[in-house]
Amino acid sequence: MKIFEELESEVRSYARAFPRVFDRATGEFLYDSDGHQYLDFLAGAGSLNYGHNNPVFKQALAEYIEADGITHGLDMHTLAKQYFLETFQKKILQPRGLDYHIQFTGPTGTNAVEAALKLARNITGRQNVIAFTNGFHGVTIGALAATGNSHHRGAAGICLTGVTRMPYDGYLGEGFNTTAYLDKVLHDSSSGVDKPAAVIFETVQGEGGVNAASFEWMLALEAVCRKNDVLLIVDDIQAGCGRTGHFFSFEPTGIKPDIVTLSKSLSGYGLPMAVVLMKPELDLWKPGEHNGTFRGNNLAFVTAKAAIDHYWSDDSFALDIGKKAELVTKRLTAMAKQYGNGNFVVRGRGMFQGLNCISGELAGDITRRAFKKRLIIETSGAEDQVIKIFCPLTISEESLNKGLDILEESIAEISRNAEPVPKELDFFPG
Repeated sequence: MKIFEELESEVRSYARAFPRVFDRATGEFLYDSDGHQYLDFLAGAGSLNYGHNNPVFKQALAEYIEADGITHGLDMHTLAKQYFLETFQKKILQPRGLDYHIQFTGPTGTNAVEAALKLARNITGRQNVIAFTNGFHGVTIGALAATGNSHHRGAAGICLTGVTRMPYDGYLGEGFNTTAYLDKVLHDSSSGVDKPAAVIFETVQGEGGVNAASFEWMLALEAVCRKNDVLLIVDDIQAGCGRTGHFFSFEPTGIKPDIVTLSKSLSGYGLPMAVVLMKPELDLWKPGEHNGTFRGNNLAFVTAKAAIDHYWSDDSFALDIGKKAELVTKRLTAMAKQYGNGNFVVRGRGMFQGLNCISGELAGDITRRAFKKRLIIETSGAEDQVIKIFCPLTISEESLNKGLDILEESIAEISRNAEPVPKELDFFPG
């Protein structure tokens, strides 16, 4: 791994947590250059909900490439884009009673957030945006201003403005209705909070510690936005595409966001793709007003269509996610009860769950032990205190249980007061 140390920037992070050279992958498994198999409970940080090299998508992509299909098309009309749009409308939007125009932005989630915030500000003529504690929306300047994490914000190099922070659901403890607080400050001309263009939030805060907002809170938030003539933006980049059990994470609530951002697993294959969904009356862009060279990744359109056709033509995949989610909840709850000494807490929803270990040092030791046993799993939260279960949604029940077994074994070792695993993982699993 000498070449990585010599040439690659110090900014790398996952490579430090999982210091192996990986060579190939399939389904829920990664293989290093020595042929060792690892269970993947990271799934490309949510960009591989359907697993590595999904054979259905791979076949569609190979056939498209072999036929000399368009690879890069800017925002020109192509058959690949047409087929994706038709499929998305027929199998995702219409069955859910949603009516959105679709904007293809630059290829990452933060590009979609930037476009959504810009659009909201242009439409309303207001600059302020409401974001929430522990929220994460990306690391480009506009999205970073809406992000709460001090580690990321500190790297900006400039003052981050245009955003007012409000407490997320549960941030001030149980029984405190933070949407009522938001409504109050928006009605008080002396609150110091300028009327916002929009409110942006995640239904489940991934990087913020797997904090799941209640359905009641989301409904109340939508009501506050409607009452105050404020646009509602759902950042569904990490929680969407089935991660919580529905294609859109907000579906069970019945709310109808004005704007939705999607990326990560939208392409299904880990190919860069991001979109902004907006109600038709909000599509007030002028041609070319927000663009990006790589907004026409036709390879991603091909695999995104294949993902929708294969997994979202009926409700069978969603039901399967629900069964696996019940298993994860049951296993994590048992671990918290047996090893947590009353301190561990299970968080999240669907296949987007985590185990709050209270201490980042403790959570880090657990995940390092798990990696020694060939389970790739990460932490999140302000202090990296939450172990995040983020395996592919297509994982077999056998592999899911195996990964959870490794996690439990790692926790059990610590409960027996074993020596902590060094933070610098210089070992090579045998």
